[in-house]
Amino acid sequence: MTVPRELRVEVPGLTLAAQVWGEDSLPPMLALHGWLDNAGSHALLAPQLASRFRVVALEFPGHGHSDHLPAGMSYHFPDYVRFVLAALDALGIDRFTLLGHSMGAGVGALLAAAAPQRVERFFAVEGLGPLGDDGSLTLKRFREGLAVAPNNKSLRVFRDIEQAVTARVMASGLRADLARPIVERGLLEVADGWSWRSDPRLTRTSPLRIAEAQIRAILAGIEAPTHMLLAEPATPYLPSAQMAERAACVASIEVTQMAGGHHLHMEHAEAVAAWVLATAG
Repeated sequence: MTVPRELRVEVPGLTLAAQVWGEDSLPPMLALHGWLDNAGSHALLAPQLASRFRVVALEFPGHGHSDHLPAGMSYHFPDYVRFVLAALDALGIDRFTLLGHSMGAGVGALLAAAAPQRVERFFAVEGLGPLGDDGSLTLKRFREGLAVAPNNKSLRVFRDIEQAVTARVMASGLRADLARPIVERGLLEVADGWSWRSDPRLTRTSPLRIAEAQIRAILAGIEAPTHMLLAEPATPYLPSAQMAERAACVASIEVTQMAGGHHLHMEHAEAVAAWVLATAG
């Protein structure tokens, strides 16, 4: 496996981490990972894109080796966009190709709409915008999200990395060899073994989600040529009808389906790289 370069990016109030593949002289590609994943999610795909792009796999706050938010703060999608834009400014990256998986595709869509002049092309794998709210569970979710007490429960400690890999396999359905890059980067060595380094607050119920109508209005602001890759059969929380309705909001979009699971870019890294490069040239 190609060894990436480690990068630390100073943004207001935090230090974010990233892994980089490809020469600095190549056009930049920003790669954004999914919820509770990290830059290891791109460990199989990025090396196959590194002959064409300098792939910067940035880790969101609370994920991977990036700092956690200060005590008392919560994680919100618009704030992720702010942090990503601040990181791009700190790195001197003005215009770039954007690749996002799952939550990364959600944040990526908001980013492409917020700063259309900066995104040359957008590749969205298993997602287009954040999880939305149709109103049916708004009150229930609001009450649950605000009723959560501070998490004082001790984090699970694994005796070794293999046990952590097994836990991730059981939770995600990924094969062990595919889960390993995410797991190894996502662990912190502690006194009695290994613990997840991601912020426990990431698993709390969000009191408010963006309304589906608002998401569609934002998607209409994406100007970059967009390419969405969806798993077949459809992932349960990405229903085909909803994804089609969201895609219809984007002026220039091509939708492709590929047999596989939610982590298509890991299960079929070679095929996904070919999908990207066929369009990127």
